[in-house]
Amino acid sequence: MKRTRALDILARAGIPHEVREFAAHEFTVEEAAEKLGLPLGMVFKTLLVRGERKGLVFALTPGDAQLSLSKLAKAMGDKRAELADVEDLFRLTGYLKGGCAPLGAKRDFPVFMDQSAMAHARICVSAGLRGVQVLIAPADLQRVTRAIVADIRER
Repeated sequence: MKRTRALDILARAGIPHEVREFAAHEFTVEEAAEKLGLPLGMVFKTLLVRGERKGLVFALTPGDAQLSLSKLAKAMGDKRAELADVEDLFRLTGYLKGGCAPLGAKRDFPVFMDQSAMAHARICVSAGLRGVQVLIAPADLQRVTRAIVADIRER
């Protein structure tokens, strides 16, 4: 099994989790859900977003929904928010597209998790490498990332 900074953080914190691996080619949430046999709404993507005043944050949204930048900006206490350029992802976080985890980045970014996560016993998020995912209770993920839970998806 591969090790990542995110998995090391979970292990050190004693947080129960399950690691799943698959051969990634497309690096999308849809591919992860399909190859792991999970519902798309249970697999959460980690997006890097820049707020006008707040700066960079991670936004966790289910694979079957789009991020609402206006709702996220409001939750951040900001006027506007925009997705960070994917070309800047590695430089800013140490993660590649398709392998961006909500913890273990180069620096700690504030995390905003869509409230739909709390309806699941476990959700699936990237473990920090393409093709490596982790199943975790959303309350445990919220605690370890100090995530703010809010309605941040489009309806």
